[in-house]
Amino acid sequence: QVQLVESGGGLVQAGVSLRLSCAASGFTFSNYAMGWFRQAPGKEREFVAAISWTGGRQFADSVKGRFTISRDNGKKTVYLQMNSLKPEDTAVYYCAAARFLISSDTQYDYWGQGTQVTVSS
Repeated sequence: QVQLVESGGGLVQAGVSLRLSCAASGFTFSNYAMGWFRQAPGKEREFVAAISWTGGRQFADSVKGRFTISRDNGKKTVYLQMNSLKPEDTAVYYCAAARFLISSDTQYDYWGQGTQVTVSS
């Protein structure tokens, strides 16, 4: 069974850093691009960042220069390092898997259940 399990969320103050992890199982992790999305209450789910199987990266304009994405194929895990967090970053963060590097959520095959990130001002 395919599983993507996010962890590392929590309540933090603005300006600090947080690292999210997503552990994958049930599929060939190294053959998939991995992405992070987020959804705030009352808003649509939005793209945050993605990484290809070769290390190519793509970021949303709202997080460029603050967030970075990485992966460890041996551990079948993808990470989202979030720096200089802002209250606007508050959302449920989801990891997802796609066959190629892309920002459209409709192209992702597998999804995790999400982890809550809350940034206080």
